[in-house]
Amino acid sequence: MSDPSGLPRSHERWARFRFSVIGPLLAAPPERGELQEQLKSLAAKRWHHPITGERVQFGLSTIERWFYTARNEKKDPVQALRRKIRSDQGGHPALSPKVRELLSAQYHQHPNWSYQLHVDNLAVLIEKDPTLGAAVPSYAAVLRFMKVHGLIKRPRRGPVNSPGAQATEHRIEAREIRSYESAYVNALWHLDFHHGSLRVLLDKGHWVYPLMLGIVDDHSRLCCHAQWYLAEGAEELCHGLSQALQKRALPRALMSDNGSAMLAAETTEGLARLGILHEKTLPYAPFQNGKQECYWNGIEGRLLPMLEGVADLTLSQLNQATLAWIEMEYNRSVHTELGEAPLQRYLHHRDVGRPCPSSAELKMAFTAETVRTQRRSDGTISLKGIRFEIPSRYHHFQRLSVRAAFWDLSQVHLADPKTGAILCRLFPLDKRKNAQGERAAKGSALDRPTASVSPAPSSMAPLLQKLIQQYALTGLPPAYLPKHQSDTDLDHS
Repeated sequence: MSDPSGLPRSHERWARFRFSVIGPLLAAPPERGELQEQLKSLAAKRWHHPITGERVQFGLSTIERWFYTARNEKKDPVQALRRKIRSDQGGHPALSPKVRELLSAQYHQHPNWSYQLHVDNLAVLIEKDPTLGAAVPSYAAVLRFMKVHGLIKRPRRGPVNSPGAQATEHRIEAREIRSYESAYVNALWHLDFHHGSLRVLLDKGHWVYPLMLGIVDDHSRLCCHAQWYLAEGAEELCHGLSQALQKRALPRALMSDNGSAMLAAETTEGLARLGILHEKTLPYAPFQNGKQECYWNGIEGRLLPMLEGVADLTLSQLNQATLAWIEMEYNRSVHTELGEAPLQRYLHHRDVGRPCPSSAELKMAFTAETVRTQRRSDGTISLKGIRFEIPSRYHHFQRLSVRAAFWDLSQVHLADPKTGAILCRLFPLDKRKNAQGERAAKGSALDRPTASVSPAPSSMAPLLQKLIQQYALTGLPPAYLPKHQSDTDLDHS
């Protein structure tokens, strides 16, 4: 066995060194009475220490003990010369059972504390509780105990009492963490925003730090698309993702964090309409999207340093340089973990992606569907404070399903609430044009014209006629006595 440096472990080095010292005595056993002389000769020599390399000497009794230990071992004399493991190894005698329980409970309450902070607080607890009857353990003893039992310091994951942070801590505590990789190209994409470290100059004379939207294929590590923006909203996300889909294909799944842009209705509903499963990481757990985090290292460590000498760097220049670097270097360079270039792996491995629809279909997919109540007085609905006219053929709908991206209200559509099919496009209310124009006839729900004035009833209603006939067939007398209101009838009454 060897340590990370490639050298044998200290116990192995000691065993081999001791065997090299007494090995000649085992290979050519001395005659009777000559052993002590040869041991004195070995004790007089200076040897290289097996650990430090310094010149040292060993006593006659020490070398003699090594000799008899190796000679009495029949199977493996080198193994017999190893240093003995302490009997209390791994027992942590400096920490009593009660102190260990106290330290473990303290760690589970505060897993983000430093080891020194655990030691200091443990000392206070021991001083306050005389029933523990134990001395305050040293920093080294506490450190060994915590590392052996997996009580490793964890980074803080958001506010302590937030539900997301607590759920993440519970998951990490209960489930192991393992690296993973999708088996096929376009089976899983990673998407995230990154705050850049290089400023750009805007047309209005402001310096700003842009954000990059990066999309990476899990299996091949290919960068499907990357673009710098001035914000990280749903509009920027859908804009960049649509380009990635048109460049490559429709993936089976997409992984992102729980940012507002990723959870926006336009994003989630668009992915669902395109048949892309949206996988979200745990809150405050960036390691689940680790491949994306590694991708940022290349951006910050290689791309941006090459642009540090550009005076008055603009957003357009940054995007142009970024796409050139991605397509010509990153996607074509051998990946250290994969052993091949991302582009080569993307092209030659099994692909489960699907064809991408047209630009218009993508734009329609990344919209949010909302329900509005139609105002009966003028047949309009309100969307973000703007009124839109509803065609008269849909005036009988009380509740309307409307599809729109809320950053672009120039494209608002009416959708079928059951099938999701687009029925028509809606336009903003133009009061001035309506004041000058003529009123059109209303459309009918049955798609047939109706008269502008309802016709008068031509005869008795069919139901009433049927009831009169049924009553006559019963043979019952009239249910009332007719009364004539003439003056003659009044005189004879």
